[in-house]
Amino acid sequence: MCAEGRPDIAHGSSRIFEGRVSDAYLTRIDVGQPGYSVVIWRGRHVSDPTELSKDEASAYFDEVLRVGRAIEKHYLPIKMNFEMLGNSLPHLHTHAVPRYLDDGEPGHPAHFMRADLDPKTAPMIPEQAYARDLAALRELLRD
Repeated sequence: MCAEGRPDIAHGSSRIFEGRVSDAYLTRIDVGQPGYSVVIWRGRHVSDPTELSKDEASAYFDEVLRVGRAIEKHYLPIKMNFEMLGNSLPHLHTHAVPRYLDDGEPGHPAHFMRADLDPKTAPMIPEQAYARDLAALRELLRD
């Protein structure tokens, strides 16, 4: 993630937010959780939030919450989960996972978080719906 810079598209997903210390991407793969996004720390390389200074942590979590609030406003989930795993990709990033009453996994982590999705064969969000949601989230996240 450090080497990729701050691209508009990362891993097939489009950026919805360019903050001071992070970028957020609306996931293009249809994982069954509309609005699922990833917020990526774009400062110096760190693997865990414990490596951030107090000011860096404050800036990062402010931006993570800003993205989460925009997702809540647009998609109206019943709950937002924020997950920092880093086991397979050791660079600080946060999964912003909206949860829905009918998402099939009440009381458990979202199913896709336990699946190995291949971007080449995984289902994609239809282009028109993805474009609509990108525009709405970008508008909500504007300064």
